[in-house]
Amino acid sequence: MRILLFPILLASGIALPCVSAHAQEAPADGSPHGVVAVGVGVVPEYDGAKDVRALPFMSGNVSWGGVNLELRGAGLRADLASDPRLSIGPVIGIRLPRNDADGPVGLLPEIDTAIEAGGFIGYRFGGDERGQGSLQMELSVVHDVSGVHDGLLATASASYAAIRSSTFSLALDAQTTWVNADYARTYFGVTPAAAAASGLPAYRPDSGIRDVGVGVTAAYWFSERFGVTGRVGANYLVGDIADSPVTDEGRRWQPAAGIAVAYRF
Repeated sequence: MRILLFPILLASGIALPCVSAHAQEAPADGSPHGVVAVGVGVVPEYDGAKDVRALPFMSGNVSWGGVNLELRGAGLRADLASDPRLSIGPVIGIRLPRNDADGPVGLLPEIDTAIEAGGFIGYRFGGDERGQGSLQMELSVVHDVSGVHDGLLATASASYAAIRSSTFSLALDAQTTWVNADYARTYFGVTPAAAAASGLPAYRPDSGIRDVGVGVTAAYWFSERFGVTGRVGANYLVGDIADSPVTDEGRRWQPAAGIAVAYRF
């Protein structure tokens, strides 16, 4: 059973791979089964920010009728594949707004919450009966459907299940995201008018790789039903995004972390 342990990171624009938790076997009567988790995480205040904000979130993975519904805090996706190694389906989520920022960035136009929708496909290679030793490769593509940035983002990720037992799991992951010019100019560009208002130099980035990142996720189950999960990760801004005056006022490292209490049924 796959579970996104820290879905709020999706809302911040940090794309994370699926990680697995050892869950109960599917009920013989076909009733819903899965994992839900509630906790708190810290993510950058906005794309490229220096400061972080704390946010509550709820995540879950519920299987019913051959479909896995994966709740990622402010995002939702459905895995429609019947093959246990293949995952494919639609995804929808939000990107946090940029408002009430400090310093010159706060004098730039505010950016509303964006809604992004698209799809994902992934495949799991290797691993034993618990999935230990498996490598999960995934590609997700989303587009803004709210008219906030009209951008396109494509994220490639890989996750390795280093340890997986009935009580403990540990996964390592890496990811990188490509963005188009619409996204880059909305969040990291500075128009001449905005430059005059903020004092920042005008800047017009192009499409390209936005960042590369790594993370570690762990889960420990106290009992058959209850456990705790935790994650620490960071993305590093590169290319035109790293050269932006917005990044200069913030930082290239974009850390994120969280912890949650999990329940499986």
